[in-house]
Amino acid sequence: MLDTLIFASQIVVPAGEGRALRGAEMNKLKVIDNGAVGIKDGKIAFVGTREEAADLKANETIDAEGKLLSPGLVDPHTHLVFGGSREHELALKQQGVPYLEILAQGGGILSTVRATRETTEDALFEKAMFHLNRCLTYGVTTMEAKSGYGLDKETELKQLRVAKKLNESHPMDLVSTFLGAHAIPENYKGRPDAFLEEMLSMLSVISKEGLAEFVDIFCETGVFSVEQSRTFLQKAKTAGFGVKIHADEIDPLGGTEMACEIGAVSADHLVGASKEGVRMLGESDTIAVLLPGTTFYLGKDHFAPAREMISSGAAVALSTDFNPGSSPTENIQFIMNLAALKLKMTPEEIWNAVTVNAAYAIGRGDVAGSLIKGRNADLVLWDVPNYKYVPYHYGVNHVNRVWKNGVLVAGKADSHANYTLSS
Repeated sequence: MLDTLIFASQIVVPAGEGRALRGAEMNKLKVIDNGAVGIKDGKIAFVGTREEAADLKANETIDAEGKLLSPGLVDPHTHLVFGGSREHELALKQQGVPYLEILAQGGGILSTVRATRETTEDALFEKAMFHLNRCLTYGVTTMEAKSGYGLDKETELKQLRVAKKLNESHPMDLVSTFLGAHAIPENYKGRPDAFLEEMLSMLSVISKEGLAEFVDIFCETGVFSVEQSRTFLQKAKTAGFGVKIHADEIDPLGGTEMACEIGAVSADHLVGASKEGVRMLGESDTIAVLLPGTTFYLGKDHFAPAREMISSGAAVALSTDFNPGSSPTENIQFIMNLAALKLKMTPEEIWNAVTVNAAYAIGRGDVAGSLIKGRNADLVLWDVPNYKYVPYHYGVNHVNRVWKNGVLVAGKADSHANYTLSS
């Protein structure tokens, strides 16, 4: 006897098993028309057609005629825990003031750093919980959360401890990344190497307390060079962490190439990636995590070269880059829209990029991002007739219900969901 049996007009079944999908593989998406998914003890117990499920019995049967069912989405790059907000910077962006100039004036990241330092751990938890709940309503069931708004030992650890507490208390699975090397704080101005050494000195505590799985760095003009980033990440790898990099977001410094050379799990942003960097992505296991919401919000016309990356054979994932300065949105569905309109990705590529590939980009490819018998039942029911509709119809939330580990955790009023999150 199943706990729940869900019938849907169409089911998206990403095919990744053992690795991320690369190149032309990304344009292949298994879809079951008139399908069914069965849940037992929080796990997926059946995936197939309605006809194949005809003899199955369940305590609860949901006949979602005209709706789409998919795995829970994965958001592999967010800055979830932070203090304050930066709506006052919008006018500067409208005037065309470059982000690096805002940063040099003490705004940008440094503004959020001050607010995060001044906010208590409890207040950071409550604020992040609010945003996390909202992400859940958009269909995200697994998400990465970076630190990086402390730029000192005390606040970085505070952010990481908040993320750990959220992972323990919220239905969503959070994967934590240490991004202490997010910017150069004012007290280390002109001494970036000394600051990086201070951040490296935190790794033993982070490892001992289980506060992060990955280490990240912002490799960009005015922040950290390619060689500084290489040395920093290699030391983090030696300490037992997986590594990621914010690379070539604004200027093509060569961070993409370096990420491939050192075996980074992912290289993120990549708007300015060189042709050589794109070629190397196609020949490496490093996943390109693209963040079109950031390019959109900053008013840029040039987006990451997703088509060239996929043509090169690279694995591409998509993410919100949720943060208070350059991408203040929890709506991964809007990112799917931008991927279609600005990155020229196909619907099949987009779905693979927010499920199986996004899961592998944060080390969760074996548990998230696909509908495979025996895995946790992380599911989203959509008020759309087919998978192509979500990237097409923008500006609204198409989610009807969300299940995490087989438990209904979010849903519209007409879906009879009565689950209330509690902090």
